[in-house]
Amino acid sequence: MAIVEKVIDAPPQQVFDVLADGWTYSDWVVGTAHVRDVDDAWPRVGSQLHHRAGPWPFSLQDASTVLVCEPPHRLVLRAGLWPAGEAIVAFTLEPVDGGATTRVRLGEDFAAGPLRWVRTKVNDLVLHLRNRETLDRLSDIATRQKGPQ
Repeated sequence: MAIVEKVIDAPPQQVFDVLADGWTYSDWVVGTAHVRDVDDAWPRVGSQLHHRAGPWPFSLQDASTVLVCEPPHRLVLRAGLWPAGEAIVAFTLEPVDGGATTRVRLGEDFAAGPLRWVRTKVNDLVLHLRNRETLDRLSDIATRQKGPQ
């Protein structure tokens, strides 16, 4: 599993609030071109975020399903991108500096489909760089949110 981490200058709940807003995923998840719909229950276990990923006209429509939701510390998704496959994506949030900041770990591993069998060092590097940019974007949004007054 490829793991990337970043310390974000916001408390865990503030960061988790961004994860809990499915409509923002295309703003910070690299590769997600458009969010088509978000279940009202998002991010409860079993709920889905319906998205389109990849560049037009080759973008694929699929959904991501919540497997684990433990606010404000953990969110695990099964991200679909069929026919390419699917990945398990895990966000772990840990308070740092007495809870003023958050260490976010993003782990991703291909779970099914052709992408699972085409693993190379180049693919791992691209995935690592993509996920590092994803956390940078998540940080930008989370630190812009208003914290407790």
